[in-house]
Formats: sequence, C-alpha cells, structure tokens
Amino acid sequence: MHELYYWIALRLIAGIGNVTCRNLLARFGSPESVFHAGRDDLAQVEGMGPQTVEAIARFRHSDAIDREIERIEAAGVRALTIVSPEYPDNLRNIYDPPPLLYVKGSLKPKDQSALAVVGSRSSSDYGRQAALDICREVAAAGLTVVSGMARGIDSVAHAAALAAKGRTIAVLGCGVDIVYPLENKRLYDRIAENGAVVSEYSMGTKPNAYNFPARNRIISGLALGVLVVEAGMKSGSLITARMALEQGRDVFAVPGSIYSFKAKGVHSLLRSGAKLVEGAGDILEELKLGGPQHALVQPEVDVIAELEPALQNLYGMLQEAPVHIDELIVRSHLPSGQLSSLLLELELAGCVRQLPGKRFAKAHIN
Repeated sequence: MHELYYWIALRLIAGIGNVTCRNLLARFGSPESVFHAGRDDLAQVEGMGPQTVEAIARFRHSDAIDREIERIEAAGVRALTIVSPEYPDNLRNIYDPPPLLYVKGSLKPKDQSALAVVGSRSSSDYGRQAALDICREVAAAGLTVVSGMARGIDSVAHAAALAAKGRTIAVLGCGVDIVYPLENKRLYDRIAENGAVVSEYSMGTKPNAYNFPARNRIISGLALGVLVVEAGMKSGSLITARMALEQGRDVFAVPGSIYSFKAKGVHSLLRSGAKLVEGAGDILEELKLGGPQHALVQPEVDVIAELEPALQNLYGMLQEAPVHIDELIVRSHLPSGQLSSLLLELELAGCVRQLPGKRFAKAHIN
C-alpha cells in the first residue's frame, strides 16, 4: 500500500485536528500503527473522544484515498509528511503544524531564512511600491519571500522576489492544484518554477473563506518574521501578525498615511510593539542577516526584445505620457486582473513606471 495512504486516512477522520494527530503520532509512531491500535489504547490519547476512537476502529479501505494519491502523482505534486527530512523545520516547530504539506515546486534548506509579507488586497500605490522595493531587496539578500498569492500586496511580494532572481513560496487557502485568484495563473507557474506553491488542503479543495485564517499560520510559520505593509483594523493580515507573535516570530510594519484606513491596522501593530520598517535594511539588521548577495538585475538595452509576446504587445500600447489602466483595458481587451499582472511584470523588468491614480507610462531604459 502507498506510504501516503494512512497519512491521508488520518486526516479524513472526523475529530482529528493537527494537535490530536501529533499526539497520536507521538504515542503510536506512525499513522499505520494508529489504525492498528486497539480502542482502549486510542482512548488514552489526549483529544480522542469515543466517536473518533470508533471511527478509527471501524475504518476500512477507501477508494477516495486512492484517487487522492493518483491526483497528487498526476499533478506533479509531492505530499511531505511532518517526519520527512524536506519538511520545513520552521513550520514543524509551531504549535499545530500540518501533518501533510502538499508542494508544487521545491523546498530548499535555505528557505529557512524567510520573510513573510502580507497586506491589503486593494493596495494603494504607496503600499505597492513599498512592498516592491523591500521584497526585491530582501530577496536579493538571500531571504525567501513567503506570501499568500492573493491580489494586491501578496502578488507584488512574490513578483518582486522573482524579479530579484530570488526564491518565493506561496501558501494557498485551497488545494495546491487550484489557482486562486485565477488571474494569477502566470504568477503561480513562475512561483512553482522558482520556489514552491504549498497547501495543507487536499487536492481540489476550493478556496472557501474559512480556510484562510488557518492558512495564515503556515505563512508566518514558514518564516523568521512577518512584514505587514497595509492592513485595515479587520484585515486578515492582522491575524497573520498575531499568529506570528504566538509562534515567537518578529513582526515588522511599514507605516502609512494617517489619512488612510489601510494604515489603521499597521499603526495598531506599531503601537503594540511591531518594528517600524522604512527599508529592507531594517529587517536584515533585526534578523541579523547580511546585505545583498548579488546585485539587482538592471534592464539592458535589448530587454524589450527579450520580453514574451504578451508583454511586448502590452508595452507597445504604452506611451511616454501616462495612460490610465481603464484605457489599457479597452486597448488590450484583457480582464483587469490579467492586465494588472502583466503590468507588474513590465514594471519589475524596468520597462514601465506606475504613477499615482493607476496611470502607467514607458520607463526610460538606458
């Protein structure tokens, strides 16, 4: 029987969460041994109620688990168990690590030096620029950038790390085979090629709202610290920051405008002791890490010719004078999400500059 079979089976038993699973593994050594244990022995494990004990005792072969393993293999995904040598140590040592971590791409030992970056989905020009600059610099310094691949600050953080030729990890609130949001398909593919897309949820799991608070503990758990760029008072970013504190991680925050509601949550964090960040150096110094290991790649004269056709076409629609994004939507016939993703790539390549008010213009390439 496939070695993953009993790991997946254990996750499917109602009443067994991550902490109870850890208790069972500590007592019996492996998921397979759990299913071969007697009722009396199972009942002695903390967190095990009568119904959960009975569910394990009555468990029989499941075709659904066989199908899950087939989907994992067909998608080129690896399911790392918590006892696997490749399982991230940072994550393994939190209070409730996921017993299984689905991985599209690769995790490397150097990913232990990671910074999580979270913020508003409807980011301002200021917040976006701050995330872009800081993430490019910390990625160039050798830190892996971890985020949730959501719209806004998350997407900027991942793309900036990729532009700096660095590594980045996206933590999803759905199955690792689901691209969410859909306009980030291109970004998803690039992350999987140059880092990893990870999730604790089984293949095909939809991005339900209740998945994301739990997902946030993995974002912070993978990193040495969490940077919050923009966040309202009810933002999910504050949940990530709180989890980071519970996990003993550093919390950093970029101050915002006193007139912006997107800064309210960030300023609350600063009043509570988060470390104020004005640049990547503040983070590197606090984490006692060195400066850049390699210089940021600057655009060459022939950078336009090296762009992919979709990027070249969009670049050709721009002018020296700023063009509003609504006009670009009309010209390109692209959905706003896909257009924003392409514009971000052009900006990170040094071909485009974004101006206030969602206006874009060609950059001067020397």
